[in-house]
Amino acid sequence: MGEFNEFRGMPETDDRRDIIKQKLRQYYDGRVVRKDLTKSIKEGANVPVYVLEYLLGQYCNSDDENIINEGVENVKRILRDNYVRPDEAQKIMSLLRERGSYTVIDRITVVLNTKEDRYEATFSNLGVKGIPISSEYVKNYDRLLCGGIWCILQLISASKAEPMSTLLCVT
Repeated sequence: MGEFNEFRGMPETDDRRDIIKQKLRQYYDGRVVRKDLTKSIKEGANVPVYVLEYLLGQYCNSDDENIINEGVENVKRILRDNYVRPDEAQKIMSLLRERGSYTVIDRITVVLNTKEDRYEATFSNLGVKGIPISSEYVKNYDRLLCGGIWCILQLISASKAEPMSTLLCVT
């Protein structure tokens, strides 16, 4: 009941909004997203809104405009550098091969290969399948088996001598 008493005697709605914002940040840190930022970035990015909102929640979680602006630039950079567009899949695969590792944002589904007795990932936009993935990921994120999920993850090239289908390990 003490929480509701904070609003008594406050003539200005701005004060109430500030208290609500403060409580939201206190209890839902990293999960509060300004929809105006989502809309401004969404126009140039072809990612699901919830992926964009996740990134904004991580990097723009502040009332300070400088921090928000810096966070928006970070989100744009992350999307530019890591979101896999289907028409750039081969470019990403080449960068992975040359660098040895590369972080991507892509939709991943997993199937159980019963012949090999292992889980294998398919990267939607990257266009690769049959990539071995640890069973720990499947245990922790069972939705990988049920239509897939969007992920931010690092791919590591196993060996430059092997065919591309075996080059990738998900970490």
